[in-house]
Amino acid sequence: MSNAASQRRATLAGLVAILLWASLALLTTATGNLPPFQVLAVGFGIAAVLGLLRAGLRGSAGWRELRQPLSAFALSTLALFGYHALYFIALKRAPAVEANLLNYLWPLLIVVFAGLFGGVSVRRAQWLGTGLGLVAAVLLVTRGRSLQIEPSHVPGYVAALGAALIWSLYSVLNRRHAEVPSAAITLACAGVAVLGAVAHLVGEETVIPTTGQWTVLVLMGIGPVGAAFWLWDHGTKRGDIALLGSLSYLAPLLSTLLLVASGRAQAHWIQAVAIALLMIGAWLSVRASRAR
Repeated sequence: MSNAASQRRATLAGLVAILLWASLALLTTATGNLPPFQVLAVGFGIAAVLGLLRAGLRGSAGWRELRQPLSAFALSTLALFGYHALYFIALKRAPAVEANLLNYLWPLLIVVFAGLFGGVSVRRAQWLGTGLGLVAAVLLVTRGRSLQIEPSHVPGYVAALGAALIWSLYSVLNRRHAEVPSAAITLACAGVAVLGAVAHLVGEETVIPTTGQWTVLVLMGIGPVGAAFWLWDHGTKRGDIALLGSLSYLAPLLSTLLLVASGRAQAHWIQAVAIALLMIGAWLSVRASRAR
């Protein structure tokens, strides 16, 4: 397979991960009263078990795929734990749509960090796209009014922005470990499950999930916090990282539509304006990338 074809396949894998992540906000809100770190521990625990079962079925070849340098394991584990801890906290402590879209500043930040750390030249159009993303963030938080932010929502907004920063940095720095098989992300999932369990036992009260909540947790472990990370790992290591950053805006668009359609969030015209600005920013990034 040619390098160009290989890159296209890797980019497509990253795109499938993006589509899976579109369901994460809806599934997270569907966990209801479950504490954030309990959701984190159980969801990633399920993903880790599935990955280990796969390795076992593949025999010695499957176990070899889990081997990786300590630096790669630490980067993946801390990034996945930090991102999802902040993301789940954001969705629990701020309006779902606003927190979700603030979190999705990470696609534009990927483009910026790709230029700073990834050896990609960032053009003026990409900087403009980043600026539009920041404007969209302000509109989401203020709903087009003066800067009177609801104090009770501030922790959620800060958590969402922190999640965006962590995930964008990880997606770019992950290219430095391109030689590590994507299956190795299984151990990172296990590490996240352990960290989540510790944080839960220290700071939260355990809530016994209902049958419906268990169903949601299993779906999370299989999809947006399971297979999606295998696909994203492959895409960021071998695909077009700038293009993936821009295509990632499919996720907030679909995610917001799912939240509104399910009745878990109310539609507001500011959301439409913010999405439009985010999409324009992504288009500018793609256009600049193609021109390069």
